[in-house]
Amino acid sequence: MSIHEDAKTILETALRACRPDEAVRRALEGRDFAGGRVFLVAAGKAAWQMAHCASRVLGERLTEGVVVTKYGHDMGAIARCRVYEGGHPVPDENSFRGTKAAMELVADLSREDTVVFLLSGGGSALFESPLIPGEELAELTAAMLASGADIVEMNTVRKRLSAVKGGRFAQLCAPAKVYAVVLSDILGDPLDMIASGPACPDSSTCADALAVAEKYHLPVSPQARQLLTEETPKQLDNVETVITGSVRELCTAAAGACRALGYRPVLLTDRLCCEAREAGSFLSSIARTHDGDEESLAFLAGGETVVHLTGSGLGGRNQELALAAAPGIDGMADTVIFSVGSDGTDGPTDAAGGMVDGQTMAHLREAGISVHRVLADNDAYHALDAVGGLIRTGPTGTNVNDVAVVLLRRERR
Repeated sequence: MSIHEDAKTILETALRACRPDEAVRRALEGRDFAGGRVFLVAAGKAAWQMAHCASRVLGERLTEGVVVTKYGHDMGAIARCRVYEGGHPVPDENSFRGTKAAMELVADLSREDTVVFLLSGGGSALFESPLIPGEELAELTAAMLASGADIVEMNTVRKRLSAVKGGRFAQLCAPAKVYAVVLSDILGDPLDMIASGPACPDSSTCADALAVAEKYHLPVSPQARQLLTEETPKQLDNVETVITGSVRELCTAAAGACRALGYRPVLLTDRLCCEAREAGSFLSSIARTHDGDEESLAFLAGGETVVHLTGSGLGGRNQELALAAAPGIDGMADTVIFSVGSDGTDGPTDAAGGMVDGQTMAHLREAGISVHRVLADNDAYHALDAVGGLIRTGPTGTNVNDVAVVLLRRERR
């Protein structure tokens, strides 16, 4: 196989290992939920996959369910469930419509009832009932995305502008019990930040939220500012939570695939959290350092980078990381760097990420494309598309953050 085929095999193996089916099955099998009615609410980019598995495990015990996921992620009917698609990363009216259906589903439940709550990344946009006008929330979300704010900072603000975030959904379910199965997409698995913690007490404070608004000069209206001063629930007595999946599992699976293909894997970090273009430059520097090594090597970095928007182009953090790595490995033989989002989407595009090699810069030069100008305009999508550097997987059914891999292939021994 070529090094590009190696990269494809590594990616497919890692994504397959991180699908949530088995974890959801383990979390639900054998539970009787005290004999009461069982309702299901699933939210996030992996919601369909998680709900599909849960519906099969619960069978006739499931009374009714609501699933809210991203556009293009509805892969068919799920028994006893209604599936809604909504906007991501900016919430829209369909996000609100699906969330309203979930809120109505859990209204007036009894103490004997249980809500099985399946949560995955992307839920901050998809699972939303705003306390400010939807247009204002969309503007504020877009401003935070453009500012370079990280996911924890964004969710600290969004919790206080929502009727379901920051533990408030669990309050709506009371007195029924909430059994939450959470697929983590945030470094360190902070429960109250994954999808803005709809069923978890909030550890952040009003002071934290106001500090984020000030730090990034966010366009906060007087109404929104007032909401930022109102505290979220700090204690919930009706919730049990199981965390499944993480970026560490994604990196471990990728490393195993690398080893099986003859590469010696080196995990650099599973907490990557810097500017995407800085990460790309750093990974290319590592590749250059080891260019003379005689063994095949794979360097892995998992996490979530950020993009500070300075232009009006199209792309995502993984595409920007890959493109930023291209100059550093220019001319290197048998060298590939790729970066992907485990959910199969990267930014507002149809790509999961990007891949570059030692010939990418030559192809870009032939096409008259300047990497510097492209990155300044945040237009990595079109640049990579022009040289065959986009990775398209389609929706994967999981969402455990991103992984970037440097492959240095040497003569097989």
